[in-house]
Amino acid sequence: MKAFKYILLAAIFVTSSVFSQTNWNVDASHTNVGFEVDHMVISSVEGEFNKYEATISTDGTDFTNANIEFTIDVSSINTDNGDRDNHLKSDDFFNAEQFPQITFKSKSMTKVDGDNWKLVGDFTMRDVTKEIELEVKFRGLVNDPWGNTRVGFAITGEVSRFDYNLKWNNLLETGGLIVGDTVTLNIDLQLIKAS
Repeated sequence: MKAFKYILLAAIFVTSSVFSQTNWNVDASHTNVGFEVDHMVISSVEGEFNKYEATISTDGTDFTNANIEFTIDVSSINTDNGDRDNHLKSDDFFNAEQFPQITFKSKSMTKVDGDNWKLVGDFTMRDVTKEIELEVKFRGLVNDPWGNTRVGFAITGEVSRFDYNLKWNNLLETGGLIVGDTVTLNIDLQLIKAS
């Protein structure tokens, strides 16, 4: 009898665990996967990736240690300059033909204080994978007029392009880089709770 009770309790626990998992879909029309890099030291260039996919799951609406996998289509890069975009897709930078995707897979997501969180995971670009840390600002959870639950985040971080073999490196006469090494990631992410 005791064995049956233990089995029953275990089944209830497993069932409740499964049903507490919440999946989220990216609302692409309200999401921007952007970046910024210095140009000739005196200014910066902004761009974005227009195609991406994400698999995100949480325990209910608690994003502590959310499981996040993000895949970016390199060929969707857009800096509002076709020649520059083609150069970025070449082997001088991303080599989109051989390495068509940039990926991120989370290891942890923890609350720091207030609306500030820290997201740690493996970031892969070209043939290099490194652990990075991103700053996340929770922008709120709402129910929209159509019955959907939505949540928003602002995500920022920095990576060195040289670390990922994006090593095109022309110099100005003054010695500064035409294209800076540090790339700032700026992601506005809006998610919709899956039905």
